[in-house]
Parts: sequence; structure tokens; C-alpha cells
Amino acid sequence: MIKHLLFDLDGTLLPIDLDFFFRDYLSALSARFAATVEPRAFQEKLLASTMAMIQNNDPRLTNEEVFWQDFPARIGLSRSFLEPIFRDFYAQEYRALGNNLPPAGPVRNLLTSALMQGFSITIATNPIFPRYALIERLSWINCHDLPYRLVTSMEQMHFCKPNPNYYREILDLLGAKAGECLMIGNDEEEDMIAARLGIKTCLVTDRLIRREKTEIKPDYTCRLAELPSIIMALRPPRT
Repeated sequence: MIKHLLFDLDGTLLPIDLDFFFRDYLSALSARFAATVEPRAFQEKLLASTMAMIQNNDPRLTNEEVFWQDFPARIGLSRSFLEPIFRDFYAQEYRALGNNLPPAGPVRNLLTSALMQGFSITIATNPIFPRYALIERLSWINCHDLPYRLVTSMEQMHFCKPNPNYYREILDLLGAKAGECLMIGNDEEEDMIAARLGIKTCLVTDRLIRREKTEIKPDYTCRLAELPSIIMALRPPRT
């Protein structure tokens, strides 16, 4: 019986092309440091530190700790110098990145309907951003104020997609069994790899990210507009 719905954010609920988003994100953020670090060098080092988070498999370190151990040393600047600029960037320029998104459609209705049917909802986005940046992205689809059970952020999580330990940690935080969860996302590897733990999966094809090497077959495949009928059929019985 499915009790928990795990939703990927970017490209699933949030109608963005990740390549274009990261290009604009990196350009805007590196401009904040242009007086200190050449923008291309800043972007390369930031991506390298992001990859350090993705590749980390040490359960003792949160993704945030991995990043702040790696990035200051790589860029040659202290965390005390860098972090306030990052925070101000997320409060200012970062918000503007959501201005040109295409319409999200009835995403809020989808989530509120699932909540009313008795499901818990987790925003299972790759936790390489701080929580306040994720809440800002959720605000771009007017879904920032819903009672999520969990939003996976870099401060809380110790692993990233496509590491199966990311999904194990979600199960632990939810106190849930794998068979009680449905992972919904648009990435054939990063999202569907949850199936290796026994989590049910639903591949959303509107902004499908294909992977050459994956052989994981989702339990469901649909467009986002078709997802409500799948959820309705899975709704937990009323007690």
C-alpha cells in the first residue's frame, strides 16, 4: 500500500530545462564573485565541489559539510567570506531566475489533491542546494507553503542522486518501508534507481531525461497530466 509520494522537483514539478537553468544560475552566481575570481574559473570550481557532494559516500558528513570542506580550499577563499555572499545571492538574483519559466499548470492542485487523499509528500530533489533555495524554487510554482513531510536539502541529507543511499536515507527519515513509497520523477537513472530498494517508481515523460546505460523499468510511465489518475488509484484507505 502506497502511503508516501516522493516527487522530484526540477523537470518534474518545476517546468525547467536543467541545462539552461544551471547555465543561468552559474552565470548569475559567478558574477557576484567576479571582482575576486574569474567567472569561468569560479564556475568550474563550483561544479567540481558539487560533484564532490554527489560522489560522497561518507554517512558522517552532510552534503553541506562536504561542500564547505571542499569549495573554500578549491577556490582559495574562506567560508566566512563566501557564505554571506551566497545567502545574499539566493535572496536577490536567484529569485529572478524563476521569472521566465513556462506555466507550471495545475501542479499545486496535484499536490493538494494528493494530500487530501491521505498521502504524505516528500520533495525528493537532488540535495545540492540549501533549503531556502529549494523553497524559493517551490514558490515559482506556488507550492512553497504546503505541508511536506520532507524536503531533501544539502543541510539534512548525506547522499545525492543517483546514490541508492539517498533513497535509503529518505526511508529512514520517513520511518517508511520501501513498498509504501512511490518515487515520481523525469530522470531514468537518478529517479528510477529508487526501484533497487523496492520503492515503486513512476517516470514522468514531459521533460524526460534519458540515460544510455540504465535498464530500470518504471512501474508507471505517464505525462504529468495523467499522474492524478494514477495517484487516485493508489490512495490509501480511510481509517
